[in-house]
Amino acid sequence: MKRLPRLEQYGLIGDMQTSAHVCDDGSIDWLCLPRFDSPAVFAGLLGTQKHGTWQIAPASPPSRPGSGVVTERRYRDDSLVLESVWRTPAGSVRVLDFMPPRDGAPQVIRIVEGVAGEVEMVSAMRPRPGYGSVSPWIHEVGGRMVAEAGADALWLDTCVEQVEKDGVVVSAFTVTAGQSVAFVLSWSPSHTTAPEIPDPDAALVATLAFWQDWTQDCTYGGPYREAVVRSSIALKAMTYGPSGGIVAAPTTSLPEEIGGGRNWDYRFTWLRDASTTLAALLGTGYRQEAQAWRRWLLRAVAGDPENLQIMYGITGERDLRERELPWLPGYEDSAPVRIGNGAADQLQLDVYGEVIETLYLAHQSGVAHCADTAVLHQRLIEHLAQRWQEPDEGIWEIRGARRHFVHSKVMAWVAVDRTIRLAEAGALDLDLAPLIELRATIHREVCDKGFDPVRNTFTQSYGSQELDAATLLIPRTGFLPPDDPRVIGTVDAVRHELATADGLVRRYPTIGDRTGVDGLTGDEGTFILCSFWLVDALALTGRLDEAHALFEHLLALRNDLGLLAEEYDPVQQRQLGNFPQAFSHMGLIQSARLLHQLAPQPSPHRGTLPVPAPRSCTNLTPQRA
Repeated sequence: MKRLPRLEQYGLIGDMQTSAHVCDDGSIDWLCLPRFDSPAVFAGLLGTQKHGTWQIAPASPPSRPGSGVVTERRYRDDSLVLESVWRTPAGSVRVLDFMPPRDGAPQVIRIVEGVAGEVEMVSAMRPRPGYGSVSPWIHEVGGRMVAEAGADALWLDTCVEQVEKDGVVVSAFTVTAGQSVAFVLSWSPSHTTAPEIPDPDAALVATLAFWQDWTQDCTYGGPYREAVVRSSIALKAMTYGPSGGIVAAPTTSLPEEIGGGRNWDYRFTWLRDASTTLAALLGTGYRQEAQAWRRWLLRAVAGDPENLQIMYGITGERDLRERELPWLPGYEDSAPVRIGNGAADQLQLDVYGEVIETLYLAHQSGVAHCADTAVLHQRLIEHLAQRWQEPDEGIWEIRGARRHFVHSKVMAWVAVDRTIRLAEAGALDLDLAPLIELRATIHREVCDKGFDPVRNTFTQSYGSQELDAATLLIPRTGFLPPDDPRVIGTVDAVRHELATADGLVRRYPTIGDRTGVDGLTGDEGTFILCSFWLVDALALTGRLDEAHALFEHLLALRNDLGLLAEEYDPVQQRQLGNFPQAFSHMGLIQSARLLHQLAPQPSPHRGTLPVPAPRSCTNLTPQRA
């Protein structure tokens, strides 16, 4: 049985409607079809090989086909085409993995290219729809292999022989220098006709062209351009193209603590996560995504802003009921595996601030005025004015008792402040006097009830002793100026109580086997986004050398492909949580932009990836088993 790899060993490919996780041993261990939130057809990431995988790798040694990891891998240019190279005693082979931006059936294309010598290869695909719970009917149709289960059909096309062995579609073949063999997995509803046999060569050219066209619009020209572009690509890959919704991550139930139960489904559109993601993309020149998200927001909220949810499905679904999948043991036995998310029913007042902040930034970036959005904005601020004094579950979606979280109140202030600014700019037709009074009232209450004058720090909630990394955002939001002693005291307190010696920041205190403020037992890793918040806070408070040092350290936590999960365990030195995480990549982009604005000196991290020579691949003429 294959040992479950660390998250760092995975790369991401995707088509802006779903994505796949490709391990450095050549195995795809996570793939949901046809959407991000569809049941996985390969769920080995949350279990074992029997829950679904597809591995293409050298067959040496014969007793353990594909047991080794790649010699080197990278994304080709600024794209989501993953290139993996094996060097074996018999020769070298390259595998290109990608998903073309969809124009028809969703496809995973894997092109095997001989580089030197002669290498024996094996493709072994074990489809298991229904999150690894269903053994499909695998059979041949016109020389094509198809796996059918219920409503789903998976078609595997290649020019080499395919045989079915105990529920696994196997192809053994040899590639020599200059030769290539392509495999294409296509999904279709099982009751419809078979999808067309694709042209993998044309699909590769089109996919590379798509990403080249998209990335050249990036306006960031600072010293961390390579990291910013790679993070922007990751964020674009988590956008559901047909609707404009953005998933928080393309996975579910990857644990925040190995063996623990803090395992959640992130394949939905959080208003907070999507808003801050779009803020990062807007800051690097991408306005089309903001326009698409604004349309998604109007459809999702509809005419019911009084019942605003903090998250929706990627096309605006409201019913996200949470349940467990007991047949999956979880990543490294971290159970339960959950689908759906019960936090959808929570009250999180900060989302009003994040949404309105993004609408404000869109206006500042030149996104055209939308009358319907203006009406929605007005109704949101009217509703917030009625509810901002209530306790809520806050940014971290606690499952304990509601509290008056300081961050929630600060973001309520942001919502009102940005509304005032838009009204002053003529983008909204509102009576300013009551809004100005409300802004002052919120500010006064937060400073009075959310600040501990003895310790000189803002706290997690009114009257609490706990700290919260979200208070690091106070200077960035403009709630207080960076040189305010209360801001400096808060930054120092968070560093002292929530950060490791090298600056990795926890969200808030957790207390192991006892239930804490979040209503959960267990611990978690440091939160990568919070560490980027500390970079920003240090930079804004004049400690630029420390900010740069911490930012460089965070860049080093990325895997070899530039990807970041939600959290990092500084003891075991590994990434944790759902992967890749939009929050983490958004934080990277925002910190890189801020550092460039404050200290735009050259950096050793500037660089580009080498451009490989173009290669051909074979067409897909089916061969009978």
